[in-house]
Amino acid sequence: MQDQNEDTEWNDQLRRHKIIPQKEQPEITEEDIVEMLEQTVAAKRDGKQMVDMDLDELNEKEDDIDEDDERMFEIYRRQRMAEIQAVTMKANYGDVCDISKADYVREVNNAGDGVWVVLHIYKEGIPICKLLNNHLTNLARKFPCTKFLRSISSVCIPNYPDKNLPTIFVYFEGDLKKQWVGPISLGGMKLKQDELEFMLGQSGAVVTDVEKPEKPEIKDVMNIAIRQSRIDNSDDDSD
Repeated sequence: MQDQNEDTEWNDQLRRHKIIPQKEQPEITEEDIVEMLEQTVAAKRDGKQMVDMDLDELNEKEDDIDEDDERMFEIYRRQRMAEIQAVTMKANYGDVCDISKADYVREVNNAGDGVWVVLHIYKEGIPICKLLNNHLTNLARKFPCTKFLRSISSVCIPNYPDKNLPTIFVYFEGDLKKQWVGPISLGGMKLKQDELEFMLGQSGAVVTDVEKPEKPEIKDVMNIAIRQSRIDNSDDDSD
């Protein structure tokens, strides 16, 4: 007896005339969809794969998608939207908040899973503290997924020496990961915002593409003066 599920011309004719039932289609699993999706993307890519596109690029690509690929395209677009929503949900901050000693445990130790915290210990009237507050305010807006905090030293840490100000602590999930204590560790009044961003990026507190800023070459004024003095003395001797 011939197998009705075989792919033969005779069976195709019988199915066409409804003499035998149509061949049962195997159930499509999630793995099958993913594989089909990857094959379609690979076949249609034009320099940049769909999986690497952002939401705007996917929307622009929509006009080039044929009907057969529309469902797969929609899967990718929904995935991108879900990723954007997930990031948006994490972006709960965007500003530098003032805390006291009583707030420390809640805001730092119990910040939550996956939360980076940047805490600035400062004091009013110290120029570099003011400079740092300005930089951190801008960075808080740029990196709203990172919690930026600040606290006056006398309020947060009683008897904290002014020579240690400013101080920056970096925490992840309540654990201290990095600290800068005192103006020298932070580069003094010449500290620029991109330099601070790079430092925070190195600690893991923010994700940035800012490269390490180039420092201007420091001139050794003493050695230059000594060499110039020797040249002058040599000229005097020859005279």
